[in-house]
Amino acid sequence: MKNTGTLADRALALVTEAILSGKIKPGERLNESQLARDLQISRAPVREALRRLQQESLVVNNPRRGLFVIALDDDDIQKINGLRVILEAEALRLARKNITPQRLKKLEQLLLAMERKEATPTQMSMRVDFEFHRTIWSFSGNEYLEKTLSNLTAPLFAHSVRTLLRADKLRLVLDSHRPLYEFICGENNQPAEQVMLDHLSVRYRDSAKFSSLT
Repeated sequence: MKNTGTLADRALALVTEAILSGKIKPGERLNESQLARDLQISRAPVREALRRLQQESLVVNNPRRGLFVIALDDDDIQKINGLRVILEAEALRLARKNITPQRLKKLEQLLLAMERKEATPTQMSMRVDFEFHRTIWSFSGNEYLEKTLSNLTAPLFAHSVRTLLRADKLRLVLDSHRPLYEFICGENNQPAEQVMLDHLSVRYRDSAKFSSLT
């Protein structure tokens, strides 16, 4: 059982990487047997990995058709961001309340990694972005909030990796994380919802469509 669990973790990591990197495309059907052959492991760990990916909202089950990588349209993206404004605002407030020098240093390292990164459209840029947000959620101290945000935004960040921005737009997105850091430091006293709304508005157009706060 322990070995199966380890194999399932490996399968999960490999399939997730394939989705995030675009090797497995949005809307593509996932064949359990083919994945097992590609990963050179048995079907049971792959089946468990696909089950967990459904829980993380990266994979959807289409009755009578099978499992597919999630594909987001503009409406889906707006709705997800509407929830992010509210949920991530709470994560920001809790992270600010629970911040320590060690945690602040970790967050600063991620922030500087983004700000110093060359503004070339790469998958790595989006992954550092995702890691920055996930670190904030982990600092909230609320594992349910952290899990909800991870599951909610996984498809969105996967979509971001596959739809890389132009260099000038990417530079703006990477630099837009400092106000979040400053809020957690206590240097930004705007309402957390406004901080999140301003942040999301840099990348996504028509913010009025995804939040009633505008």
